[in-house]
Amino acid sequence: MRARIDADEVVIGTGTVIHPTAVLCGPTGGRARRIVLGDHCYVGESVQLRCDDFAMGDYGKIHHHGNVHGAQRCHLGHNAWIGQYTLLDSTGGLTIGDNCGIGAHSQLWSHIKYGDTLEGCRFLGERPLTIGKDVWFVGHCIVSPITAGDRAMAMVGSVITRDLEPNHVYGGSPAVDLTAKVGPQFAPVTIDAKLARLGELLAEAAATAEVDPTPIALAATAADITDDQRTWFVVDDRTYTKRGTAAEVAFMKFLLPARGKFTPR
Repeated sequence: MRARIDADEVVIGTGTVIHPTAVLCGPTGGRARRIVLGDHCYVGESVQLRCDDFAMGDYGKIHHHGNVHGAQRCHLGHNAWIGQYTLLDSTGGLTIGDNCGIGAHSQLWSHIKYGDTLEGCRFLGERPLTIGKDVWFVGHCIVSPITAGDRAMAMVGSVITRDLEPNHVYGGSPAVDLTAKVGPQFAPVTIDAKLARLGELLAEAAATAEVDPTPIALAATAADITDDQRTWFVVDDRTYTKRGTAAEVAFMKFLLPARGKFTPR
């Protein structure tokens, strides 16, 4: 048994796993124009991915019974984590940045359409839904076509009808800004502290996850990269020099989803 994949252009990266019950096709069940999955992605059981133009970066995961649909483009960055039973609608266009988490049973909508316009219904429209980097919708969130700034966060059960400010935390129905009460999603961390912590994580991975640290190097900034042989993880801009080695892949999988997120330079 094999997954159904039907598109004019199909790109599937190294190490990507697609469950045999998944369907990847166009929005009406016919052929899509383009489907792209990066390296080491996962598309789970009974996922319905029905988009004309879909792309997801490396290490993205769409868990079981996820539903992604729409005629406009749906592009997800690297390290995406899409929880089970989540719905992503790209009727008006959907863009999700790097390192984003969409918790289980959430719904992201880019259109409103059903009422009888002949009878005078005023609620008919579609517009892009844009999610920045490091955004986290904890779970059971319902999101209208808004713009979420980088590092914004919505607590479980939030109903989001307005734009989200960067690194602010929201909750409720409708969601309100809770940052003054609970603080931002991300606290400031110095580069030195990040580098030291990443070193600890590499040592832990080498000890417990059978990661060979020899071809891996750590750097504070890109200026500290000294050779092209190893995979360099740079904490300043959270990038790595992608080589595709077994050690690199094992360390990335050890870091994700919560210890650390890096994207290819």
